[in-house]
Amino acid sequence: MTRYALCLPTLLIAFPAFAQESAATPVPTGLWPLFVDSFDFFTVILLAGSVAGLALVFINLLEIREANILPKALAGRLLDLAKARRWDALAEAARSDRSFLARVVLAAAERADRGSTDIRDAAELAASEESARWFRRIDSLNLIGNLGPLVGLAGTVWGMILAFVSLGASGGQAGPADLSLGISKALFHTLLGLCLAIPCLFAYGIFRNRIDRLCTRATVVASEIVEAVTSPVRTP
Repeated sequence: MTRYALCLPTLLIAFPAFAQESAATPVPTGLWPLFVDSFDFFTVILLAGSVAGLALVFINLLEIREANILPKALAGRLLDLAKARRWDALAEAARSDRSFLARVVLAAAERADRGSTDIRDAAELAASEESARWFRRIDSLNLIGNLGPLVGLAGTVWGMILAFVSLGASGGQAGPADLSLGISKALFHTLLGLCLAIPCLFAYGIFRNRIDRLCTRATVVASEIVEAVTSPVRTP
């Protein structure tokens, strides 16, 4: 009991000094002050990645559509021309459009005077190239989404290094408020990296499913048109 009684005056004397030291270091109370205090090279990279990711999402929203992969009106017209065996008109109609279906049918129509095996091989090769081309459009989103947390982690490690360097420079006399402020600045980079990665990976998953669905349907329709091109002429 006597020992606790002797420690009490010491705590009463030390507490005002500790409170004064903590109050001397301003602590950010919101995200914007913390963002300003944590602004460095890694923050610039993460902001640039956010702008690039937003632009890629907007561009893919405009381009990854059914009209650019499998236009329904063009599909019916190409199928009618193939059944009528109008090769020149089929190639011209496919050449006037830049969709997935048109490119595959054009590859087959340009070889209509060859054997059925060559026509099918050309169509299959064109379908594979077009599928890869559409999937490459969203690879940048996947890259940004995977690199965002890594850049944020690098910024966090750098911030922790600076915090411990300042602790060592002060001879280990830094207060808890100083340490907490340095650690919060370091972890803010991780937060920025996650805020960059989550939307990009979410958009990448949605676009990938849409491309897979539309390209699969376009390949099926293209195969019907190619079969009509390669089917033998039936005479009554």
